[in-house]
Amino acid sequence: MTGASRATVAARIDRLVAKGTITAFTVRTGHETRAAGVRAIVMIEVLGKLADKVADQLRGLPQVRALHSTNGKWDFIAELEDRDLVSFDETLRRIRLINGINTTETNILLKTSKTSF
Repeated sequence: MTGASRATVAARIDRLVAKGTITAFTVRTGHETRAAGVRAIVMIEVLGKLADKVADQLRGLPQVRALHSTNGKWDFIAELEDRDLVSFDETLRRIRLINGINTTETNILLKTSKTSF
């Protein structure tokens, strides 16, 4: 579109990266832009020394998009995505049955106004 050769564009991008003007690249796959059925954040408190086992089980659930360890009252914050409320309810039930989870608090995400930083 610019009329510049591929080599010229690549060299310019390399210079911008070297100078620190460009610090990162990202790819949008369409997943970020499609409407999710139900998205939520689940705060999780773990009993005793079972955090590693709980984390392994949470990471094994396809509905868990991200799992964060935290400080304070909650040991983990899980970002969930499911196709509908019925499936979401089943996912929460499965999470609450994981051995070592003491309590959870769930917040459904209603609207996102910023998706990256």
